[in-house]
Amino acid sequence: MATTASWDARDAAAMRGILDRQRAAFTAELPVTAATRKARLQRALAVVLDNKDRMVAALSEDFGHRSTEMSLVTDIMASVKPLKHAMKHLEGWMKPESRRLDFPMKLLGARARVEFQPKGVIGIISPWNFPINLTFGPLAGVLAAGNRAMIKPSEFTPVTSALMKELLEAAFDETEIAVITGGSEAGKAFSELPFDHLVFTGGTAIGRHVMAAAAKNLVPLTLELGGKSPTIISRSADIGVATERIAMGKMMNAGQICLAPDYLIVPAEQEAAVVEGLKTATAKMYPTLLANPDYTSVLGARHRERLEAHVADAIAKGATVDVVNPGNEDFSKQNTNKMPLHIIRNPTDDMTVMQEEIFGPLLPVRTYATVDGAIDEVNRRDRPLGLYWFGQDDAEQRRVLDRTISGGVTVNDVVFHVSAEDLPFGGIGPAGMGSYHGHDGFKAFSHAKAIYTQPKIDLAGLAGFKPPYGDKTRKALARELKP
Repeated sequence: MATTASWDARDAAAMRGILDRQRAAFTAELPVTAATRKARLQRALAVVLDNKDRMVAALSEDFGHRSTEMSLVTDIMASVKPLKHAMKHLEGWMKPESRRLDFPMKLLGARARVEFQPKGVIGIISPWNFPINLTFGPLAGVLAAGNRAMIKPSEFTPVTSALMKELLEAAFDETEIAVITGGSEAGKAFSELPFDHLVFTGGTAIGRHVMAAAAKNLVPLTLELGGKSPTIISRSADIGVATERIAMGKMMNAGQICLAPDYLIVPAEQEAAVVEGLKTATAKMYPTLLANPDYTSVLGARHRERLEAHVADAIAKGATVDVVNPGNEDFSKQNTNKMPLHIIRNPTDDMTVMQEEIFGPLLPVRTYATVDGAIDEVNRRDRPLGLYWFGQDDAEQRRVLDRTISGGVTVNDVVFHVSAEDLPFGGIGPAGMGSYHGHDGFKAFSHAKAIYTQPKIDLAGLAGFKPPYGDKTRKALARELKP
């Protein structure tokens, strides 16, 4: 495909040609056997495992610096797990499901079942923050369901995207998996293709454009977006444990995670203790930052400047900002875009840091007097992708779970629910729609085909629902329409 600068209609036509060839190959192959699906999953797994060092190096080059160990955990291991999980459970997922019938249909020989058929060609638009995991994670479900895939990785991680294109094209025929690289024009044309399903992971604003483009062809969507995921610390929580786990989740990938704890809601009288706990935990994990290989850089000057603008806006509007810089390093002279944790106290709704998803190492801390006040704080905002609650009070936990709505929840930690392959992962409202992972991903990328088999006996006539209507019909209707 052409670069963004030279993009034209021929590139869009070439993209459509790939889709048409994939769909033709898909149709010719039906039905897609378990053996074929497993073989494709195995090839995808080999792409990741055989090239993990190259992938980790590419990620670090794109970010300016990215922790090797973190990349191995969050992109490599997190891609291996769903691929292996799908291979292990695939045959069970593929089995038809028997469904019940009303009396006396089953008794007289009628049968009902659901069979799961692949949809066809699935589009995957993956983001820059975890570009490998958020390509191969959904790909596991797509291949397990028996589909072909077209992938549009992010232009903001060009080295990683080019590497995935090289490796996948070497392992798969273009009619099985194709990777389309390029900028925003390529992404726009990709989202307008008449896929059989489209998966988009990214920001809510871009998600709206993707949804509008997909609507032109009535393409079903899985949108994995983001938002401001809150963390509530209960009075019953162990502050030391809570702040250590929050700091770990917030500092991972320098906060560039759709599920990162976006802001804290803490008891007013415990605010100071929570802030100190965050500082202590951060210093323990990252005694220095600039030369520390464990700490990842913000992706580029543009994102660093965006985060710095949030901080400046908060200070101008009355917030207190604690910069957690354990080594007292001079960040003004760095050659990367690393940024320390900024704890923002007394944040108000008119501050941009409380209006937009942060996606970086900034952490506003709000306070509450009652747990219902904390719940109200969550409910007056857009529904988040994730919600986190720390505490030991079971009744309070139940109240928070019952009275808030979010894509998913982790109790007594942050982010971890995304790592459970048997849990559906997805958002709600502005945080997204649909879900995948594990069996839920298989079902998302399959068509649940209802199949009813009629027995030899004339059920319609026996029941009185075949003309000419008469007493039998009236009696049947009276029986079925009882209050």
